[in-house]
Amino acid sequence: MPRMPGSPSSPPSAPPHDGVEAALKAEARALGFAACGIAPADAAPRAGERLRRWLAEGAHGDMIWMESRADQRAAPAGLWPEVRSVIALGLSYAPALDPLALGDEAAVGRISVYAQGGDYHDVVKRKLKELARWLVGRAGGDVKVFVDTAPVMEKPLAEAAGLGWQGKHTNLVSRSDGSWLFLGMIFTTLDLAADAPGRDRCGSCDACQRACPTNAFPAPYRLDARRCVSYLTIEHKGPIPAALRAGIGNRIYGCDDCLAVCPWNKFARAAAANLAFHPRAELTAPALADLLALDDAGFRQVFAGSPIKRIGRDRMMRNCLIAAGNGGDPVLGDAVAALVDDPAPLVRGAAIWALTRIDPARLTRLAETREAAETDPDVRAEWATALTPEPAGVTR
Repeated sequence: MPRMPGSPSSPPSAPPHDGVEAALKAEARALGFAACGIAPADAAPRAGERLRRWLAEGAHGDMIWMESRADQRAAPAGLWPEVRSVIALGLSYAPALDPLALGDEAAVGRISVYAQGGDYHDVVKRKLKELARWLVGRAGGDVKVFVDTAPVMEKPLAEAAGLGWQGKHTNLVSRSDGSWLFLGMIFTTLDLAADAPGRDRCGSCDACQRACPTNAFPAPYRLDARRCVSYLTIEHKGPIPAALRAGIGNRIYGCDDCLAVCPWNKFARAAAANLAFHPRAELTAPALADLLALDDAGFRQVFAGSPIKRIGRDRMMRNCLIAAGNGGDPVLGDAVAALVDDPAPLVRGAAIWALTRIDPARLTRLAETREAAETDPDVRAEWATALTPEPAGVTR
């Protein structure tokens, strides 16, 4: 295992062996990483300033964890003062199929490409640990590994390490792998030779800005998470704001639109994707009817080993009901109506909204025995909206 701070070792800043950087990158390639670069720990000084401004604007929504550890997130030394170098690594998950192909399919739900295979947290961290062990054995020093869940600004650091650049959609873009890289970081006390930072190559292209179905980009390089489909379907715990529901379409977990239209994707090869990320057949085009029938045990069984499992059954039901309402398929009427009586208020509220789009007369009949008995304020608000006649020319 890599040595952690405080364990017996050579001095933390012991110089690496000659040529360790080239050998490190060769080892990374052998482990399946598509990209590897090195940056000094202080190589992204403006990232913290941009983070604080974004948080002050409230654009992080209810991701309170970003706010609570902002000082640690702002710079690597804020998380670990001894760090001297950052090794940024990328694993490809380039899709073989067009992520936008199912946009008009009312009977199915769309799951973001990254979540159709194995849980990337486990896959990336396992490989990071393997590479960190190799580095300690070769050059000494102390190390820490991070993937997504820690307060680390992976994208600015990956840009500083030369893996690519943060595009106008705020995600990393690579000249060789497009927008399809999972990122992981190794912090080390070693002074390693740095790579040249990435250079912005977006030019005048604004494809990602135009592709966003909920207008989540107030300006290029700026994201308002509160309007982002990925945030709304994954991180957001409450009812999805009514004004944004139509834009969600049939997306039930995440969104690939801004990534999928990036022209740099033409250089990404699906064959380069790690095998662990190859899609599971049942997650490429899941039938909404099947998903809407899941109880908690069924949800856990279907999504075992997937990052989707972490949002829980109730949020997934909410998302599927929004998709069902947007599709308006009458075949789903029975499944949606059954969820008007779901134990979870989040699900009941979404079911009411969906049934207004699928079978409003049926909803009116259900209201006779259910509206007055409802105690949850959010669900009561859904009933009130659903039973209020729509103004002429307005569609909820």
